[in-house]
Amino acid sequence: MSADPKGVLTGVHFLDGDHACCEGALAAGCRVVFGYPITPSTEVVERIARRIPTVGGVFVQMEDEIASSIAIQGAAWGGQKVMTVSSGPGISLMMEHIGYAAMTETPCVFINVQRAGPSTGLPTLAAQGDMMQARWGSHGDYEIIAISPNSPQECFELTVHAFNLAERFRVPVMFMMDESVGHMTERVVIPNPEQLKIENRQPPTGPKEEFLAYRPKKNMVPEMAPVGAGYKIHVTGLTHDERGYPVMTPEVQHGLVVRLVDKIRKQRDQICINEEEQIEDAEVVIVAYGITSRVVLRTLQMARDKGLKVGVFRPVVVWPFPEERLRQLAKQVKAFVVPELNLGQVVLEVERIAAGDAKTILVPHAGGGLHDPLQILQVVEEVLR
Repeated sequence: MSADPKGVLTGVHFLDGDHACCEGALAAGCRVVFGYPITPSTEVVERIARRIPTVGGVFVQMEDEIASSIAIQGAAWGGQKVMTVSSGPGISLMMEHIGYAAMTETPCVFINVQRAGPSTGLPTLAAQGDMMQARWGSHGDYEIIAISPNSPQECFELTVHAFNLAERFRVPVMFMMDESVGHMTERVVIPNPEQLKIENRQPPTGPKEEFLAYRPKKNMVPEMAPVGAGYKIHVTGLTHDERGYPVMTPEVQHGLVVRLVDKIRKQRDQICINEEEQIEDAEVVIVAYGITSRVVLRTLQMARDKGLKVGVFRPVVVWPFPEERLRQLAKQVKAFVVPELNLGQVVLEVERIAAGDAKTILVPHAGGGLHDPLQILQVVEEVLR
């Protein structure tokens, strides 16, 4: 266990997911965090508050989640990599500003350590009830990226990746842990900084007088200049032209919103990450993410021991959804079985994509605990009878 001269940890550690997420953010270059404590995400900001000064950064405990979610965006426009952290009710309060970040193309990371709801719910217990909120929680048409880790090691690695995606696409990225992953302690290997791939936003390349803050490049993402560096910058949540100035016409609205959506949807091949287990001969595929993707590995083992042709498909990046691959699988298998720690959210996307080529069966759980692998196996056996 050691730290490099800049204070970033390296080596082998035993960390819970919340703490590993903190170290991932620091390794990615995040130096500004605003937040407000809320179970079960508090451990992230507790560690951030202690660790970020050692790498030259700042953490501010704000008066509430609303203030936190807009303060990070001011820091992002000042040139910083930024993050805020919350759960359940706090994420609900942030939704207007997540939409603002999408509209203004402000790169930022929102950590959501999910807990059982609605409202106060079960603050200390696991759920996956915020998945559709992450995608559609703000108003209007937009696209975000959402990542669902299933281990403390991934909490480190995928937090780094979340910052890379936020910077590359100038988009808010939702990091969807759940309480079980956040509070799970496991071995975490942190490589030396030079071994990590770190991405930064596209800086301006032309003369300052010709800079347009929202003129897209070939990848549909505009270059981003920091405020105070001599570039003309106007930031507004209103429909705007390439200068960032408000223009209230349907034509500009169409061009802007379609680009905000397409820069994610049309580049999903750069974004989507999936894992597959024993898919090749599978007649039933279990689709699971987050902590549930670990539970179903036991189901998979029991099913294979019985001679049942079962596989597991795990979307690591949940939004944008891996439509193309699941559409292929729908033509090969009898059914998708989808266990979720909610009463049915991601399953709706699976069902839409399957489009009748394969059955889609939900195994719901209201949260507060995890699925019994036997319960999922029973559903699989019923499908294959």
